[in-house]
Amino acid sequence: MNGPLASLKILDFSTLLPGPFASLLLADMGAEVLRVESPTRADLVRVLPPHVDGVSASHAYLNRNKRSIALDLKKPQAVELVKQLVSEYDIVLEQFRPGVMAKLGLGYEALKAINPKLIYVSITGYGQTGPFKARAGHDINYLALSGVASYTGRQESGPLPLGVQLADIAGGSLHGVMGLLAAVIQRQVSGEGQHVDISMTDCSFSLHGMSGAGFLAAGVEPDMQNQVLNGGSFYDYYRSRDGRWFSVGSLEPQFMQQFCEAIGKPELARMGLSPKPEDQASLKRAIEIEFEKRDFADWCEVFAALDACVEPMLKISEALEHPQLKARGVTVQVPVDAEHSQTQIACPIKFSAGLPQPRHIGAAVGAHTVAVLQALGYSEAQISELKASGAVA
Repeated sequence: MNGPLASLKILDFSTLLPGPFASLLLADMGAEVLRVESPTRADLVRVLPPHVDGVSASHAYLNRNKRSIALDLKKPQAVELVKQLVSEYDIVLEQFRPGVMAKLGLGYEALKAINPKLIYVSITGYGQTGPFKARAGHDINYLALSGVASYTGRQESGPLPLGVQLADIAGGSLHGVMGLLAAVIQRQVSGEGQHVDISMTDCSFSLHGMSGAGFLAAGVEPDMQNQVLNGGSFYDYYRSRDGRWFSVGSLEPQFMQQFCEAIGKPELARMGLSPKPEDQASLKRAIEIEFEKRDFADWCEVFAALDACVEPMLKISEALEHPQLKARGVTVQVPVDAEHSQTQIACPIKFSAGLPQPRHIGAAVGAHTVAVLQALGYSEAQISELKASGAVA
């Protein structure tokens, strides 16, 4: 089983989360991904705790199924090696600030001259153009600057530092994969490659969805807890007597009626349809009072049999044991070596034809350098010479 993307060969220059998560999805779906890593400046994810047998769990996951070649791109011999590889690996994924790859002699125009079919995907914080293009940033900055954080949180406590990296993954990784695959489809038609410019800030701005459309078309500025879906209505989280939480999303009348009957307050159902902020505030307080009367386990039993858009907030350990997630196979065993494996998050995309089995966890820096050079036709003496020069490791 090869996977739907078995025909793609990708040179991955990215580090940290956005690019590696994108290439993880591609590798899981069968693409051949070769990471180009520095032998002297390690990807910081490699040292991110927790570690299992000395290997970062995050690195082992994000870089599974990928090979690694260690190249010092400041050495001309290493740059020439990349140019050789581009004739075969005709997709490049990079995450440097704009202009860095060009200074190394590996920008889009330079590599396009070698292979006109090259697809070159750049994932950056702010994109290849604009006054912020060279500015440093992280997930929290992109969410703040794009306006997403402005209505995500509580009025009394402010915006929330999300537990997941929304701009990095939904912005950089997923949009990066979409752009890359769209360029592949166009290349199949035109025979030409192109440069795909992914700005995590741009992509975060696109996540405004309904609220953004409401502002652009109708001038309604979203704020914290003033929208139906951001805490401005009963659509929210509620705490049980023992300090656990439930999500209540019973927006439709038939769900709201079931929910209100389940908590013993059927008369509250009519308030769910009211657009008045004061009605929603009263409704929320009434729901809070009811939830505080019972423990988490009691409420789980109450709502388990109902189809009312009410679910418990689970910890990761609990989510793994939930029958729905277990049935969907959200984890997979990935080989560490011939005798051992590691439990990791599985590829979430399901194909009727299936996907190839995971091959290995994230590899050591340069684990496949020799094999890649041999495939390019280098002799043992030439490889030894390259290693002595510091160009490869």
